[in-house]
Amino acid sequence: MIKAKLNHVNINVSDLDRSLRFYQEAFGLKVAFRGGPSMVFLVSDQGGDILTLCKAADGEPVAGGGVSHFGFCVGAGKMDEAVLQVEKAGGKLRNRGKHSPSEPFAYFSDPDGYVIELGE
Repeated sequence: MIKAKLNHVNINVSDLDRSLRFYQEAFGLKVAFRGGPSMVFLVSDQGGDILTLCKAADGEPVAGGGVSHFGFCVGAGKMDEAVLQVEKAGGKLRNRGKHSPSEPFAYFSDPDGYVIELGE
């Protein structure tokens, strides 16, 4: 059996510059490289994960088009700080609670309506 690891998630966005600012400010992602004027590849300092933002062409869907949500891990004890950071960056808190006593979560919407889960 070939075992694979997740390489990247590519999402369509309506405004590339706005989304780039959001993901940089909300999660500290950094630009790895650009794939021309309509695509940017973002990475975290925490690992090899890649989020690709792609400017949607007219009529192409953004958010909701089959992507339920994607998540970021913020580290133990950092949920309150992370929630404030994402809100300050423009994220809209949708729900906050615990999956279990030791598993807090918070769900946000990004500027295009993608749902993002924060976990510790």
